[in-house]
Amino acid sequence: MTENSSGGKTQLALDTKLNYARLAKHLVWMEKKGLVESIIDDNKINVSLTKTGRDFAEVISKIL
Repeated sequence: MTENSSGGKTQLALDTKLNYARLAKHLVWMEKKGLVESIIDDNKINVSLTKTGRDFAEVISKIL
């Protein structure tokens, strides 16, 4: 997600090797924390990082 501005839930599930239901639960949690936002575009739900999410990803990538 840090490399692309947004992505669909199905593609994210494939990229992360999580099943769709588990990914959806993680995304709900992340949205409540203000790390991601869902955007509906042409009947497709895209997920993108918020500014807070990008900052958090940057900090985590430095640790790992």
